[in-house]
Amino acid sequence: MAVRKGLLTAGLGMIGLLLLLPIAITFTHSLMTEQELTIDYGPIGQRTEATETGADTFVNLKWLPDKVTLEQYGKLLVYTPNYLLMFWNSAGLVVPIIVGQTAVAALAAYAFAKLKFRGRDSLFLAYLLAMLMPFQVTLVPNYIMADKLGLLHRPGAVILPGVFAAFGVFMLRQFMLHIPYAYIEAAKMDGAGHLRIFLTIILPMVKSGMAALVVLLFVDYWNMVEQPLIFLDDPFKQPLSVFLSRLTGEWGTVFAASMLYMSPMLLLFLYAETYFIQGVQWSGIKG
Repeated sequence: MAVRKGLLTAGLGMIGLLLLLPIAITFTHSLMTEQELTIDYGPIGQRTEATETGADTFVNLKWLPDKVTLEQYGKLLVYTPNYLLMFWNSAGLVVPIIVGQTAVAALAAYAFAKLKFRGRDSLFLAYLLAMLMPFQVTLVPNYIMADKLGLLHRPGAVILPGVFAAFGVFMLRQFMLHIPYAYIEAAKMDGAGHLRIFLTIILPMVKSGMAALVVLLFVDYWNMVEQPLIFLDDPFKQPLSVFLSRLTGEWGTVFAASMLYMSPMLLLFLYAETYFIQGVQWSGIKG
């Protein structure tokens, strides 16, 4: 039993290290000088020339820099104003979506989980069908609706569909189903209404579920590309995820930009790790 447990732990540890490998490579390469990166990765764009001259066409993948430098971070943050602009564009899109969807999802989930009304299950089934539809299916209706509302080519065209997405409703409803109905009955006997029950009983008990939802929403919408490309025609209004795909030039700047792009997601996950794991476990989501 102990040997089996040790092998399982070692295997899972190896998988964890493999998953962290891209992040580690990005971080160490962001600390290398541009000259070192050019030497190591130069042949990538010059394979034909290198083959003709008999030079080595393989990449010299290094783990640690010969000389640690933060020069590329300075270039990116000081001499590349577009990066900071796109960063705040991403924040301006993601934060309202997270706040709005969490609030809407919590209220709707309470109704689906604890209130009894006609057509509740059928309406929730419609929510599930909407959640299962890929972005390409809902693209045209969302585009037409944004155009009718005068939101096309404005941030609201991206924010509004995100606020009313169905995933948060499904996740929090699954979490609220685990709350015994006896708590609500006891509160009603004390004269509490639905609003007070929701604010004082339900919300504190689904805190971990909401934290898990915030993490999942942040990762999803921080990495969105299709929505801003389609609904925002002005490049200066598009988020950082779109800007990175157009970033060319020095290798050090690319690695530094990628590392800074990942940092908010990593910090958020580390901060809410306990709540995230607990919330996903109680929500019933398997992944």
